[in-house]
Amino acid sequence: MKKARNISPIGAIFGVAAVLFGSHAGGGFATGNQEVQYYVQYGWTAPVMAILAMILLTVTLREAIVMYNNKDCKNYKDLFRELWHPYEKLEILWEIYYYLMVIIAVGAVIAGAASVFQTMGLPYFLSVLLVGFVLLMLTIFGALVVSSAAGIMSIIIMVCCLLIFLTGISIKSDTIATILSERQFWGENPMKPFILIFTYAGFQSVVIPSLAASSRELLRNEKQATAAMALSFVMNAIALCLAVTMLLGWYADFKAANQMTLPTLYVATHSGNAFVAFAYKVSLFLCLISTGVTTIFGLVNRFEDHEKLGFIKTQRARRAFVACAIMVIAVLISLTGLSNIVKYGYGYCGYLGIFSIIIPFLTIGVYKNRKFKKENPDHKWELDREEMEEV
Repeated sequence: MKKARNISPIGAIFGVAAVLFGSHAGGGFATGNQEVQYYVQYGWTAPVMAILAMILLTVTLREAIVMYNNKDCKNYKDLFRELWHPYEKLEILWEIYYYLMVIIAVGAVIAGAASVFQTMGLPYFLSVLLVGFVLLMLTIFGALVVSSAAGIMSIIIMVCCLLIFLTGISIKSDTIATILSERQFWGENPMKPFILIFTYAGFQSVVIPSLAASSRELLRNEKQATAAMALSFVMNAIALCLAVTMLLGWYADFKAANQMTLPTLYVATHSGNAFVAFAYKVSLFLCLISTGVTTIFGLVNRFEDHEKLGFIKTQRARRAFVACAIMVIAVLISLTGLSNIVKYGYGYCGYLGIFSIIIPFLTIGVYKNRKFKKENPDHKWELDREEMEEV
């Protein structure tokens, strides 16, 4: 909290926004696998559906942040008990979803690293050790480090991604223009892309614990929460729209080349620009790390002070223990392959997220937050209260 007070309001807003961007811009996103499976394979609707998904996600997460800080929640379990009160036991829906998503998301990070680093001649085992070590170091140092690391990585990722996406779009601009102008739809069910908006927002909601913990240490009020999610929408929507637009133009090429697992790598290596290919590899590594950090930290935050870990004396040691346990299981999940993880793992967790997160926060959450604001107009969030007490 003392360190957080020295951060400017703009820095705090960006830090929280970057946590969501860091989680979203993960292995599935950076490889292009996620965009192809949820948007691109259906044709011209891809950019529109991507924007709608980001609106749905950021509006939902904004309600979660507000409730977390209004109710002075200590972890995500407290948040979902508040959401479902007086039926607190329904919180178990989130627990099931979250444990599955954390393991699957970290598994995707490791699988993505292995798939790409193998193309660079790096052994799979060494890739796993490298990613695991970086994730472990960032996770054990806490929420401020997580948000700061996510902020730095987000800037680098945005620059690298813009370079890759704009280069890829310029090469296939005629193809993209034809697809969009003719409204070429490649799916069998016109409603499927619309349904996937909710599925996508559902599994991306896994960032709630990390986002909530960071907001508690950085944000001062509801207005800043709204600003943080508005900024995060812009960051995420731009990156996602550019990604799906680029991949629309290259879809026939990488599909024919049987490169559906790593389509963005195919684009980067066939762009005719060596620097673009290098920038992609840098961006990918940072995307993998950012997702791993923000995802793991949320679960670590939940268990680092659990009574059953009392035999471990220091907080950092407990964080390291929980993080290591998560990564061991995630390595086993990664053996199923990135495409299977994105399609089935994210997909089924997304459906669960619709009913345990998206719908509840946009109905019950909105109602309770508005009621709380009306009944407690002078309520201060923790960071503001700490400063007032010192004065």
